[in-house]
Amino acid sequence: MNRIAFYDTRSYDKEAFVKENEKYGFEIEFFDFKLTEKTALTSKGFDAVCVFVNDTLNSRVISILNECGVKVILLRCAGFNNVDLQAAQNADIKILRVPAYSPHAVAEHAAALLLSLTRHIPQAYLRTKTVNFNIEGLTGRDLHGLTAGVFGTGKIGRCMADILNGFGMKIICYDPFPDKEWALQKGYSYVDVADIFKESDVLSFHCPLTDENYHIVNHDNLKLMKNDAVIINTSRGALIDTKALVHSLKHKQLGGAALDVYEEESAFFFKDCSAEIITDDVLARLLTFPNVLVTGHQAFLTTTALSNIAEITLSNLRAFYAGDKLINQVIKK
Repeated sequence: MNRIAFYDTRSYDKEAFVKENEKYGFEIEFFDFKLTEKTALTSKGFDAVCVFVNDTLNSRVISILNECGVKVILLRCAGFNNVDLQAAQNADIKILRVPAYSPHAVAEHAAALLLSLTRHIPQAYLRTKTVNFNIEGLTGRDLHGLTAGVFGTGKIGRCMADILNGFGMKIICYDPFPDKEWALQKGYSYVDVADIFKESDVLSFHCPLTDENYHIVNHDNLKLMKNDAVIINTSRGALIDTKALVHSLKHKQLGGAALDVYEEESAFFFKDCSAEIITDDVLARLLTFPNVLVTGHQAFLTTTALSNIAEITLSNLRAFYAGDKLINQVIKK
């Protein structure tokens, strides 16, 4: 059949996948709505669905997909915390992901967030757009000589460590599976969770969401941080207990935060909410802080990354149809 239903699709997705699909010839139908329990029946007649980070893939959705004849779920992302892996395994539905697309894209966006936050670039831009060249209140700080904590040292985390090292920062890292040989070669060091919160002037997160690190940024760990330290998160929103973050910011216990993700982002991100009332009080409060910068989950959004995502996603499906080894399959452990 070779038919794919794409959910939560944007123009940049269509452009990248249509171009890449010229090599494969799959029949693709793009939907702009998310995959949820209410929309899952639209998968009938397709043997593969392609989803993104805010689509719902709980046991009920997977049961419906199974009833509709879906055999493969293609994740056009690296994370899979939104997937009930046990339900998929029970239904014999394969889960195939894109483990890496462009680590540089995400790391560079994280670095851009850091510089924009610490040098007040958004405020300066808004002033000069109205011909206001007053620089009062825009005092930043040098990154050179400060300590950068990199939480998660996979491909993205390593890119970020190298970027920050290029600024002349001291690099400390945390990872549950440390690569000490890599760190030794680079002159970086691994520390435990408490120390990375204590010692970091900049703490940047580059890890998947797991049961172990859910809300790792919480009241207790935030209390360990310097009151002028900043947090950067381009990974998963639920790494941060946002209520705890708001409390720290409100009481000036933290220097600031730059976020490309938010734990309840599925209700708002990837759409225009400018004419709506934000009913999420935590998000609304977060957006009021002058030392908080939020982007709408765009760290991945480069031409290189989109091309790589399309290529790997469609090659994953080709491997499934060909009976080849599924090197990017996600399996319940």
